[in-house]
Amino acid sequence: MRQGDIRRAFTYLESGAVLLVTTNDGQRDNVMTISWQMVMDFTPRIAISTGSWNESFDTILKTRECCINIPTFDMIEDVVKIGVTHGSKCDKFERFGLKKKKAGTVKAPIIANCLAAIECRLEDYIEDHGLLIFKGTRLWENADKNETRVFHANGDGTFFADGEFRDLRNEMRQWVPEGSERF
Repeated sequence: MRQGDIRRAFTYLESGAVLLVTTNDGQRDNVMTISWQMVMDFTPRIAISTGSWNESFDTILKTRECCINIPTFDMIEDVVKIGVTHGSKCDKFERFGLKKKKAGTVKAPIIANCLAAIECRLEDYIEDHGLLIFKGTRLWENADKNETRVFHANGDGTFFADGEFRDLRNEMRQWVPEGSERF
């Protein structure tokens, strides 16, 4: 091993799934791309890191809700463009062909193009670290989606998609909550 530049350290850890977070401010829907996220427990409790540079940030603090949508690898180019486009300058849903569906308990829409969507309520905001802590309240799954690979940001403008899966459920059975199997 050789010593590397500490500014690159996060690129080894950032690789959680890239997400599309939808909001509704009472007048319009918006969507932002997030790659800094963390599942905190099985309930699920989910943290994302963002701040006022994202137009949806204030909406989340005000409404205390959002939908976390999980895009797939076939959507990667649009997801990146969504992340660098301001919702105040255009309707990102229309521009990028995102199919909005009404959520069950929150005003933010779910994105039907995605593999899954989680309706969320904001539980906490840890301002010093820009962490929004959500409680997932409802899961929507897209059983008709042919592409099921989610993708991950390396933090340096490169991405990778899920690849080979290994089934080690028998070895993990005592730690995995019943009913949590995706496939």
